[in-house]
Amino acid sequence: MIPQSFIQDLLSRVDIVDVVESAVPLKRAGANLAACCPFHTEKSPSFTVSPTKQFYHCFGCGAHGTAIGFMMEYHGLGFVEAVKELAARVGMVVPAGETDGARQANASANAHIVDALTRASRFFKDRLRVSEAAIAYLKGRGVTGEIAARFGLGYAPDGWQNLEATFSDYATADVLVEAGLVIRSDEGRRYDRFRDRVMFPIVSTRGEIIGFGGRVLGAGEPKYLNSPETPVFEKGRELYGLFQARRAIREADRVIVVEGYMDVVALAQHGVANAVATLGTATTPFHVQKLLRQADHVTFCFDGDAAGRRAAWRALETSLQALTDGKHVNFLFLPDKEDPDSFIRSHGRDAFEEMVDRAEPLSAFMLRELRSGLDMATPEDRAEFLKKAEALLGQITARNLGLAMRDAVARAAGVSFASLPEPVQRAQPAQAGPSRRSNTARASLLNNLPDRALEALVARPELHLLAGRAAAAADGSGCWPMVGDLAGRLATGELLPSPQALVQWLVDGGNDTLAQRVQEQLMKRDDDYAYEDDLAAIAERLEKQRRFNQQLAAARQVQRPSDLPPEARALFASGSTPAGTA
Repeated sequence: MIPQSFIQDLLSRVDIVDVVESAVPLKRAGANLAACCPFHTEKSPSFTVSPTKQFYHCFGCGAHGTAIGFMMEYHGLGFVEAVKELAARVGMVVPAGETDGARQANASANAHIVDALTRASRFFKDRLRVSEAAIAYLKGRGVTGEIAARFGLGYAPDGWQNLEATFSDYATADVLVEAGLVIRSDEGRRYDRFRDRVMFPIVSTRGEIIGFGGRVLGAGEPKYLNSPETPVFEKGRELYGLFQARRAIREADRVIVVEGYMDVVALAQHGVANAVATLGTATTPFHVQKLLRQADHVTFCFDGDAAGRRAAWRALETSLQALTDGKHVNFLFLPDKEDPDSFIRSHGRDAFEEMVDRAEPLSAFMLRELRSGLDMATPEDRAEFLKKAEALLGQITARNLGLAMRDAVARAAGVSFASLPEPVQRAQPAQAGPSRRSNTARASLLNNLPDRALEALVARPELHLLAGRAAAAADGSGCWPMVGDLAGRLATGELLPSPQALVQWLVDGGNDTLAQRVQEQLMKRDDDYAYEDDLAAIAERLEKQRRFNQQLAAARQVQRPSDLPPEARALFASGSTPAGTA
């Protein structure tokens, strides 16, 4: 894990204006800079970058973040990749927890694996040019040379040691085994993993070949074979075709998720270039997080059979925890005996895109599946429906989506919204970036005093003593614990006193919605807004309320009002609240 101290230092050296402007032309708009948002289609600029606060916010779609967030959202990078990219721009070296020697050794080993995979890919592409059977197969599937070149398709010939032609050290090189290109038997014999297969290179978001998928030409099994997991390739974190689809995904603000390599290639062949595929695994939290970084709309496309619906349900359960308000997940089920490849070849692009437009929203799919097999006219089946729904509602972390889904569940069951139990939030999925910090604050509780205090602290971190004073006097509700935590970290020097550092800390801690609200409010304020006066008034008000509560508690514990001091006696007699605290 990358140390927080390094992330803080990196953000203090990187200028977000340079980072954004390298990808999006910016124009001066008062104290800030503005542009048409790169994350959604618009005619008037609503995407704003603050040079003083060092973060961006779109008032149209809600996109927001620091320089790290922009690299992740715009370039489709993971957290670690984004940090490394920014660090390289300013000449910093990212620590990784191990010693420098071990880190360099690992980086060197990984580079050797990528190099071996790249050389193998060139070999496979060369063999495709002279394989009549492989060319005939691709032509039969409607794949042109242009699309084959875009995806780097190749062919692994039949035979046991064809890669020996391109690797002179085939018999001894450990990197070929580590890269998953060669299998070494117990007896020490080596042979190629991929034989007589059309080859689909798997490319990382950095454009590096990190593995392969192979489709057998004949009747052999398995029909599809993937590279094993290696130091550079984890199936549960990667998506086939994402590197090639990134631009089309941004333009459409939608990513279509299919199940096979050929589905992605066939869709691209027919002009649907914003499709990706999972790599023979169920949808994972890492997949969903990566998908939602690419676009606001994710459409899962499955076969309409029972297996496809089971896979869709697993994708739904995985998506619930990663969804934020403003993001949409839909489900498309193709007709029987159709997959995206066969459907688009038979019916064409327009018919497929019409089905995508009519895909079922996650909410509707969830309610329909929960009702399946139940008689909602009977109390017993409605109770079963509510029991199953309660478990899913507890996984939803998006505030407004959670409220809307609870309302929909209540309506479907014929009960009142208020009668539903408050959902118990489950553990969050693992993150590709730093681990989540545990805290009692939820973005949904951000309002009034804690809202204003957090905004003031992010805008003016040097006011941390005043913010800590306010948090200490507060009742611990809402985001007050977070205000106190941030103030403490600033006081000890753990966090650098800059707005971008605090925003990144919120995002890394799993409080993205909270960070978005704070950033949106800060973008509306002038740089000279009187945050210190505001925070001082909040602290004074809370301290006055705390003194009142203490005196009232003491008054309730005595038997005779005459035993109280004069001020407490007056409070006891009047039962009023202190002025300015109601």
